Amino acid sequence: AWAILIGPEGGFTPEERDRLRGLPYATAVSLGPRVLRADTAATVALTLWQAALGDWER
Repeated sequence: AWAILIGPEGGFTPEERDRLRGLPYATAVSLGPRVLRADTAATVALTLWQAALGDWER
């Protein structure tokens, strides 16, 4: 199973980050320093995920 977590505009709290980083099956990834709307962040994250999986390779 896969999950992409999109945080709030202000980011995850330190406690939330620590809890997520403590999960053995979680990998933290950032979309960069810019603040994105939640719907934009979700679209970007899914696009990057599909590219990483090779969905658009010929």
